[in-house]
Amino acid sequence: MSGRAGPLAGLRLIEMAGIGPAPMCGMMLSDLGAEILRIDRPTPGDVGIRRPLATNFILRGRPTLRVDLKAAAGRDLVLRLASRADGLFEGFRPGVMERLGLGPGAVLAANPALVYGRVTGWGQEGPRARTAGHDLTYLALTGALAAMGREGEPPPVPLNLIGDFAGGALFLAVGMLAAVIEARASGRGQVVDAAIVDGVAAMLTSINGLRQGGIFSRRRGANLLDGGAFFYDCYRCADGGFVAVGPIEERFFAAFLARLGLEPEALPPRGDPARWPEGRARLAALFLGRDRDAWVALFGDSDACVAPVLSIEEAMADPHLAARGTFLPVGGLTQAAPAPRFSRTPPGPPAPPVAPGPAAALAGWLDADEIAALPEGALPA
Repeated sequence: MSGRAGPLAGLRLIEMAGIGPAPMCGMMLSDLGAEILRIDRPTPGDVGIRRPLATNFILRGRPTLRVDLKAAAGRDLVLRLASRADGLFEGFRPGVMERLGLGPGAVLAANPALVYGRVTGWGQEGPRARTAGHDLTYLALTGALAAMGREGEPPPVPLNLIGDFAGGALFLAVGMLAAVIEARASGRGQVVDAAIVDGVAAMLTSINGLRQGGIFSRRRGANLLDGGAFFYDCYRCADGGFVAVGPIEERFFAAFLARLGLEPEALPPRGDPARWPEGRARLAALFLGRDRDAWVALFGDSDACVAPVLSIEEAMADPHLAARGTFLPVGGLTQAAPAPRFSRTPPGPPAPPVAPGPAAALAGWLDADEIAALPEGALPA
């Protein structure tokens, strides 16, 4: 047992090193106490955006072992480790793990109770399954991208939070945990196929229902939650900063008007989308009259649903986030704390990313004699 703290303490997983959603899934599960051994190639291939190890925060909390997966001894080592794990997850294109001799068939033969997680953009089957893609292309195919932005403008290019990390990593994590719970009852493992397009489509469920019910316009930037409503938008301030305004409910909108010192008649009816541009123009002119922080001070702790649009650096110093401990120091650098929170089994603080090291990585998985007896070629020199 690893002695790790958190609700997932005792869960043992193998992560096949990659980029995008798989390492994010590894970070989240490790943050919550899972013991994860990350397997990487002797010479890392495409690593995405290159950065110093110390600031590759997504790799925090778990050791990395370099293994020559093309050598029989390396494959045998992974299979031996898998026989002692609750699950293994990977984020390669379909067929890559099979060519390495580490596909679901081989791994489940070594451990029939293991959960084998796979996360890709397009999924394991379908016309696009073996083609390349990225967050933006996955969002484009699901309809999510077309629902964002302003009419007459190209759809925005969002950060890869929606596809890679929400539609991919989060759905893989939920799938892995669900399958582990089932495996502990049945004694039988299975394959979890987490496709980003499936996850994003699932997250669009509410909007999809609104559209099919005739409530959500197919025009971009013409709806309540896509920047169409003047009372749910961002506004520039005198100093170039922005505030996010979102008093959707009547009582919150009343609080918004009260702090502004406006009567309801000063703005067009909220229920008339045809007049929303008029309301936006009035608020845009109003917010240009003061600096961002002056508006923040005016709205204070009211229910007006107004917040400053902070940079990441500003967010780290925000009083509310500081009070919650949303950010914490890890290895001398500031990172997000593990989430969510647990009342009885809180996880410990995450450890910073560490360089690959066989002895440290294998501790707890193999004893000293087993490590010493590994055949030549199992680990690269």
